[in-house]
Amino acid sequence: MNRLLEDKVALVTGGGTGIGRASALALANAGAKVVVSGRREKEGFETIGLIKRNGGQGTFIKADVSKESDLEVLVAQTVATYGRLDVAFNNAGIEGEVGKQTHEQSLANYRAVMDTNVLGVLLAMKHEIGAMLKNGGGAIVNNASVGGLIGFPGVSVYVASKHAVLGLTKTAALEYAKQGIRVNAVAPGGVETPMLHRFTGGPRTEFFNQLAGMHPVGRLGRPDEIAEAVLWLCSDKASFVTGLTLTADGGWTAQ
Repeated sequence: MNRLLEDKVALVTGGGTGIGRASALALANAGAKVVVSGRREKEGFETIGLIKRNGGQGTFIKADVSKESDLEVLVAQTVATYGRLDVAFNNAGIEGEVGKQTHEQSLANYRAVMDTNVLGVLLAMKHEIGAMLKNGGGAIVNNASVGGLIGFPGVSVYVASKHAVLGLTKTAALEYAKQGIRVNAVAPGGVETPMLHRFTGGPRTEFFNQLAGMHPVGRLGRPDEIAEAVLWLCSDKASFVTGLTLTADGGWTAQ
């Protein structure tokens, strides 16, 4: 087993299912002590159970990334439990309303999506960076989307939020490069997760199959495939990489 993160402490937001869960497991398997956070306790504790069954160490802390008080407590408890924070994967996000064109978008949808996907990343980085500066550096990965690189009809607010995540990522990377904190993003294509099933109306629906067909590799991605990209960006193997958006999309945006 390649212990790329031996003795490191990692934090994963939105770690209860999908890409977040797969990434938490990958980080733990690489030797990190992992704090998993999310709004749903059941799924969060399930992730921790999987980590421990694999011989890893982890803790679940309930948190809503749209609330700064929750994130402040989350990072503080992480440091109190494990002594430091070295790695963070800001994965928490929602798709919001699907299938509505721009003139049909509601203010409520805008606020819900932006508060989770953009404000949540900003506030998470604010407190994560504060902790990392105290131990001389660290690595942060933000989960964006191919929707941060291209348009996608019917989800204009979601697409706008993911474009914003890339702007936050690049700016933070420049601000903290000389202080040893690397900030990067992953931009997954369609990945088989509970979110994607909601987005498409369920697995094997016509829309699901259409979305899979948009990927030149001929299929959707798996959460563990994105987790491998996250792990690499978090590790010292990517020590000269910051401000990058690593696209893992089966060739979608190469078309």
